[in-house]
Amino acid sequence: MKIAIQGELGSFSHEAAERMLPRCTVVPCARSVEVFDRVEHGSVAAAVIPIENSLAGTVAEHADLLVERAVFIQAEFHLRIVHNVIAAPGVKLNSLRRVLSHSVALDQCREFFRRHPRIEAFPFYDTAGSVKHVIANKLTDAAGIAGRQAARQYSGKLLQTSVEDDKRNFTRFFLIRKVRGTAHAKRLIPRGANKTSIAFKVKNLPGALFKSLSVFALRDISLSKIESRPMRGRPWEYVFYVDFLGGDDEPARNALRHLGEVAEFVKVLGIYPAA
Repeated sequence: MKIAIQGELGSFSHEAAERMLPRCTVVPCARSVEVFDRVEHGSVAAAVIPIENSLAGTVAEHADLLVERAVFIQAEFHLRIVHNVIAAPGVKLNSLRRVLSHSVALDQCREFFRRHPRIEAFPFYDTAGSVKHVIANKLTDAAGIAGRQAARQYSGKLLQTSVEDDKRNFTRFFLIRKVRGTAHAKRLIPRGANKTSIAFKVKNLPGALFKSLSVFALRDISLSKIESRPMRGRPWEYVFYVDFLGGDDEPARNALRHLGEVAEFVKVLGIYPAA
């Protein structure tokens, strides 16, 4: 089974894909939009995307694409993120003048840069990609910050391990598939699904958000997350993202029907087993 990811082989997305689907063939993509394109066009069976980090928050582009594209969340996975400083063989820590990585990863390693003020942080498109770049170009004054899998993938040397500021650093990943309408989405719901992700927009009326959330409270449905994001192409209008603890059961179906009566639009992003 071919699974698309954003980033290089050896990235955290690659690790998550192999943990979720051990026998999959991973197809690396340069950009997030390419991942979603491949899923919709059918060149891959599914994709694994990071959606939220416990320190950095939601991956905004992926949240937007989940609303825009015809995809459905089938599973979630929590991956413990351990950042390591990785260089070409023979390079020493005291010879580094710059460290490359994804901007989110760099932001999670502030203490490392405080302890090594001579080393500059340089944003790069991908964690594993930074290691690949450093080693392919035989840079002697640079390293990348990435997971151990990147060191194995590109034969890099671990100069320092576990440099993340917070050891309880997790990223939540989604497994997404192409969906062809409501009936098809029903068939994509896995056995044991007990969590639902939705997006909705409220009408611009007093109490609209209160009424929207009350559809869950009335049925004793617990919300595990709520977040608002700007609506693309409609300035100063917002989409609410909600995760609730419930699957394709009667209380959840009734809540979603009720929400459809009070909201401007509702999209079920996925129904899946909670990690």
